[in-house]
Amino acid sequence: MTDEVKKELENEEKANSQTEANQSDESADQKTEAQDQENTSEEAAGMNSQSAGSQEAAGQDAAAEQAVAEVDESSIPAFKGEVGDKVYKLEELEEASEEYDDDQYNQMVSMYEGTLTAFTEKEIVTGRILTFDDKYVIVDIGFKSEGIVPVNEFKNPEELKVGDEVEVFLDKVEDRDGQLVLSRRKADSLRVWQDIEEAHNSEKIIEGYIKRRIKGGMVVDIHGIDAFLPGSQIDVRPVRDFDAYVGKTMEFMVVKLNMSSENVVVSHRALVESDLEEQREQILASMEPGQILEGVVKNITDFGVFIDLGGVDGLLHITDLSWGRVEHPSEIVRLDQRLNVVVLEFDEERKRISLGLKQLQPHPWDEIDDKYPEKIHVQGKVVSIADYGAFIELEKGVEGLVHISEMSWTQHIKHPSQLVEKNQVIECVVLNINKDERKVSLGVKQLQSDPWEDLLERYPVGSKHKGVVRNLTNFGVFVELEPGIDGLVHISDMSWTGKVNHPSEIVNKGDELEVVILSVDFDNRRISLGHKQIEDNPWEKYAVEYAVGNETEGKVSKITDRGVFVTLPLGVDAFMPAREAEHGDNLSESYKEDDEIKVVVIEFDENNKSIVVSQNKIGKMDKKKETAAKTKQKEQEAAAGSASGALTLGEMSGLQDLKEKLQKKEDDNDKKDGK
Repeated sequence: MTDEVKKELENEEKANSQTEANQSDESADQKTEAQDQENTSEEAAGMNSQSAGSQEAAGQDAAAEQAVAEVDESSIPAFKGEVGDKVYKLEELEEASEEYDDDQYNQMVSMYEGTLTAFTEKEIVTGRILTFDDKYVIVDIGFKSEGIVPVNEFKNPEELKVGDEVEVFLDKVEDRDGQLVLSRRKADSLRVWQDIEEAHNSEKIIEGYIKRRIKGGMVVDIHGIDAFLPGSQIDVRPVRDFDAYVGKTMEFMVVKLNMSSENVVVSHRALVESDLEEQREQILASMEPGQILEGVVKNITDFGVFIDLGGVDGLLHITDLSWGRVEHPSEIVRLDQRLNVVVLEFDEERKRISLGLKQLQPHPWDEIDDKYPEKIHVQGKVVSIADYGAFIELEKGVEGLVHISEMSWTQHIKHPSQLVEKNQVIECVVLNINKDERKVSLGVKQLQSDPWEDLLERYPVGSKHKGVVRNLTNFGVFVELEPGIDGLVHISDMSWTGKVNHPSEIVNKGDELEVVILSVDFDNRRISLGHKQIEDNPWEKYAVEYAVGNETEGKVSKITDRGVFVTLPLGVDAFMPAREAEHGDNLSESYKEDDEIKVVVIEFDENNKSIVVSQNKIGKMDKKKETAAKTKQKEQEAAAGSASGALTLGEMSGLQDLKEKLQKKEDDNDKKDGK
């Protein structure tokens, strides 16, 4: 028995403890049955004790007749049933007879004892069948009385013959009824146990019949004794159909024996391993990396396949099954399949063998450039999906990546699962191949023409279009011009006049909005749109109507602590600070909304879209306006003069003096107005 078998038996001992208990129960049942049969035998012996006694008496009578024959019949008085005159006492009868001396007596005793055989209980003895009927067999073992054995204890009762010698178990020399107790079943059982013990000690091969399947293994009948055959000890290869072994007679080796608990464990695997040991040594002696061997798939796991090379197991890892992606080894191989494998690595110390299957096939990347030139259309299966793209299997061992940016020209894809799903077969275009890093870049959107190529023909800068509001953000509105073509209307391009804090103040999602193409960025594929550009810029008109110094009327639209907002006739709002209000000390009581007031423009900023008006400076802005106009006229004349010819130093000095005087005069007027 090999060490491997011993270790496996130790590992299975706990798992099979319940089975052993069941066997013990079965043995106990057998004991009970034997005891019942023994009682039956004793009862039968009691019932036939009279017959046995009669036979014994008949034997004694025959012996007496033979002894008397030698004596003269006339010298023997005949008993007539009459009581004699002399009465003998027990003491007189026990006295030594005067007819025999001591030597003659001892000789007679020794002759009688020579006819008897010495017997020891609980042993197997040989007897001779005297007679038998349908229920019992009378057996003479050379004792002073015969024994009775039930017929059902014999395996083949129809073959019994008077005079045949049989082995029986001497259970008791005398029971309570004085009968000899014999058992054929116990003799057979003891003989089998002796054979099993001998087979265990000498590692002898015995035959057994597989009766049935139980948890963890099989029950084997060895000449009437139930033994346990663990599932792992049936064969060197894992057994997948235990029921196929039921009803078979096989050879076994006793690997564990406990006589006290009547527990027997046998193994058929130990015999197979001993036969394979020589073959195993030959394989290991000649094994080297690169060697191609034929094997059988023994076991399949998640991480690989165990291959039986003829008594030696090797591991074929899942990564060495195929050049392509393999989810589980069962996709490539099946149990009991024969296949050729190559030895990749052999560890002589640990006796571990690494095998390969894909190494027997040419590498798919050897001619990758010829098979997949750039811009060729190919089909592949989606084998994996990541956040950044989808991996496409073009063939076993060749996978390409369709990046998320290469999936659509126009759609904004957040995850590849929006367009593809695992195991889906799709068509794509080879963009480029990196043979050194074994990477293939694929594209899907290249199957269609790029809508940005002729975008300016459809959407020239300055053209007006209508689109649908698809999304609102804090900085603007995304408007879809056509499916896949979006543009951004910045919040600053939504209104000429009103101050927009959020786009939702003007539009809602799903609304149709009229826009103007402001610019197109082909590199970043962005379109800038404008909504306010649909109309002319009113600030150009405001600059004329509300120039500094112009007086106008307006309505109070809002009152704050800092001043009053006034809506001017053209619809633009102007701000009047509290210091410029006629009643600046008490704005909330002096001004009400929709009050019409007269104001004068004191500041106009087109860039910042702001107008500042005043009540206090009404009528005082005319002089400033006139002075500013004169100054502007003289500057224009000076510019015209410089254009006609070069100015002299005197002219330049005179103009400078005039400018300083006008500026000083304007400052003095401002001081007076302030007072």
